[in-house]
Amino acid sequence: MFDGRKKQNIIPKLKKRFFPRAEKRQIKVSVVIPAYNEEESLRPLFIELKKVFNELKEYEYEVIIIDDGSTDNSLKVLNDIRKEDDRFKIISFQKNYGKSAALSVGFKYATGDLIITMDADLQDDPKEIPNLIKKIDEGYDLVSGWKKIRFDPFIKKYSSRLFNFVTALLTGIKIHDFNCGLKIYRKEVTQSIKVYGEMHRYLPVLAHWNGFRVGEIVVRHYPRRYGKTKFGASRFLKGFLDLITILFTTRYLRRPLHLFGTIGFLLFLTGFLIDLYLAIEWAFYGKYLTNRPMLWLGILLILLGVQTIAIGLIGEMIAHHTQKVEDYHIKVLKL
Repeated sequence: MFDGRKKQNIIPKLKKRFFPRAEKRQIKVSVVIPAYNEEESLRPLFIELKKVFNELKEYEYEVIIIDDGSTDNSLKVLNDIRKEDDRFKIISFQKNYGKSAALSVGFKYATGDLIITMDADLQDDPKEIPNLIKKIDEGYDLVSGWKKIRFDPFIKKYSSRLFNFVTALLTGIKIHDFNCGLKIYRKEVTQSIKVYGEMHRYLPVLAHWNGFRVGEIVVRHYPRRYGKTKFGASRFLKGFLDLITILFTTRYLRRPLHLFGTIGFLLFLTGFLIDLYLAIEWAFYGKYLTNRPMLWLGILLILLGVQTIAIGLIGEMIAHHTQKVEDYHIKVLKL
């Protein structure tokens, strides 16, 4: 006699075998978190993330924390968390490489369909994760957080405003907070962009110029509870230098003559007009040029223009430029 319980077990298997498309695959979310000397923040962050994903039952998840060469007990705390829940994964660098390196390696090992980045200092609110997922479901490829109300030191707050204003002006991307650590990406975005130097600040720029749709939502921001900020004036300067790098490598990498040729032509034209004016004065009004510093300025600008155009031509000859990817030395890898 046929057992009804066996029938109940067989039917789902038959459905899975003959109608595989009917089985809806669960979407996986990877949370990538760089951490440097954040031992006091890690466990509260672990607890908050667990609460958030316990409510998002329709999503599978993993959390990848990159210990960026911490000199405190961060790695020990992470190992204890890992013992409690193996969905929390650890990558530990041998030394401090910086946030861009941590994100680059985190993106490499993330297995989720959606990838969320956030800072480990508890200033980013894990409760914003459902809002980020909801926004990206509207059709965006990258959604960046906007810390509209910030709880940062005065210098950091207003230097960030200047940085965001200049970046938006030069790149043409109308978002308010390029450097917010709280972002969500589709996996194809993280696979298509390279992160190095201080480039983590410009991930929306890189994504936009690679043809991805970039959005923004307002997120909550909290004062730092533990430790001290890693922000410094040198990072601010490096950020602007990297902005110049991005503008060149994305807009003019394959057409350097468009940049150098334009600058060179303007220099040459200015110098030529100056010297033409002086030559007319000499020819028709008999004015001597030996005591005219403008003559030498015009000659200098003409020479600079020719040299700048020559640089652009040399750049055109180096059409296929490859960016060297730094090899980061990983001390611990628990995935």
